[in-house]
Amino acid sequence: MKKGVIKEYVFSVVGVILTAIGLVSFLMPNNIAAGGANGIAIIINGICGLPVGIGMYVVNAVLFTLSFLIIGKSFGIRSVACTFLLNFFVDFFDRIIPFPKYTGNDLFLSVFLGVFISAVGMAIVFSFNSSTGGTDILARISNKFTGLPLGISLLMIDLVIAVSAGMVYDARTGMYSIISVVMNGVVVDFAIKTMKTNNYITIISSKKDEIISYITKNLDRGASVVKGTGAYTNQEKSIIYVAVNKKQKGDIVRKLHKIDPAAFVIIQETSDVIGDGFNDFSYFI
Repeated sequence: MKKGVIKEYVFSVVGVILTAIGLVSFLMPNNIAAGGANGIAIIINGICGLPVGIGMYVVNAVLFTLSFLIIGKSFGIRSVACTFLLNFFVDFFDRIIPFPKYTGNDLFLSVFLGVFISAVGMAIVFSFNSSTGGTDILARISNKFTGLPLGISLLMIDLVIAVSAGMVYDARTGMYSIISVVMNGVVVDFAIKTMKTNNYITIISSKKDEIISYITKNLDRGASVVKGTGAYTNQEKSIIYVAVNKKQKGDIVRKLHKIDPAAFVIIQETSDVIGDGFNDFSYFI
């Protein structure tokens, strides 16, 4: 197995564990249904007393069956594994080896910490090309039949779950569940952008060979080169285009300062890069 694939699996598991801790320690003790299969399971628990972890197994089994029947096998093995691994850890921390739970009176603190921890965990999972399933599946089904964007579909479904929590428990729980859904979307989006930020660098220099050698051998990245002519100097120079991660941005800038202090460099942040060493097309399909 490739080193990169192992890294993706390891970080996906770390993300799943963080998500489970946020749910079990802060949201579930207060019946906060912040959307997803966990939110549906919390509502089922309020209706018939079925343990949330067990309820998540049932809900996700139904959702994945619908996914295979209606939209095909679009969820990869890793996503299925992460989904049921989250179910396992939620049940494990809730019933088998109970994890410390916040049962204080400050419901806002519970919502804030629970959403923050679980959303960061979900962002880690998403950033490493996995998914926790749940209402993502219903959003895809909605997108197929109604044409609504996935983000809007997911938000609408999770809001319905949050409102349902208020009907099953009380209005206060429902309102905090709605706040949780909105906060979760914001934190997940922010965390993904923070973790997935890469840099697109344009380098204009007369020392092409040394720069390309450093990029390919030391950074293990590819690059594109075109010839250019300076408008002011009328000298021929090379224009080098390369995409790097955040750490490599600092490395290449320091090296450029040594190779060619006169180089002209443009650095742009980007969250989406498709190609070898970054995302592949399946991440967006």
